[in-house]
Amino acid sequence: MVYQLDNELWFPDPRLADDDGCLAVGGDLSVDRLLLAYQHGIFPWYSFRDNDQPVWYCPHERFVIFPDEIHISHSMRTLLNKGIYEFSINKDFDGVIHNCSQLRIEEEGAWLGEDIIRAYTELHRQGFAASIEVWKDNRLVGGLYGVNIGNVFFGESMFSLVPSGSKLALIHLARTMQQMGGTLIDCQLKTAHLESMGGRYISYEEYMRIIRQ
Repeated sequence: MVYQLDNELWFPDPRLADDDGCLAVGGDLSVDRLLLAYQHGIFPWYSFRDNDQPVWYCPHERFVIFPDEIHISHSMRTLLNKGIYEFSINKDFDGVIHNCSQLRIEEEGAWLGEDIIRAYTELHRQGFAASIEVWKDNRLVGGLYGVNIGNVFFGESMFSLVPSGSKLALIHLARTMQQMGGTLIDCQLKTAHLESMGGRYISYEEYMRIIRQ
């Protein structure tokens, strides 16, 4: 069953999501609603061309990376050791989110439209969303952004303008979280790219236990 949200600030029990993780439709993308969603493992994901209101998901199994389990291949270590890339945090959030959007904007089902960009830019302005940037010769060539609440980073999207640009950003995120006591990177959806870097499934119950800590 997929629930219809209204103007009230609420979500149904996330465990009631259907087999694909779809939980609810409607509501808005306000900061308060987004923060409530992420605190329960819920996130908006919908084609902005095909839907006139947000669709909210909460998969029963969560694909995550524990920062201390990040897998750095020999080739990635070699690339890092060359020192040709520089890294930053929150130096160019706008550049990261717009690159993430533009790389996929023509794809069927593209979800990173103007409403999402505005919503997460406001989250960033209020200190709840963060970006990792990868630079080469003072040019932004890779990065990722997501929501940061407590010790957990909820990844939203990443991009590469050079080979392995997004992998470099993810490694920098994991290393930073290791140094700062971060506990979990929520990848939301499984990809071969993320699995190769240490991503694995955990149950919703374990996921929520970590978030509540």
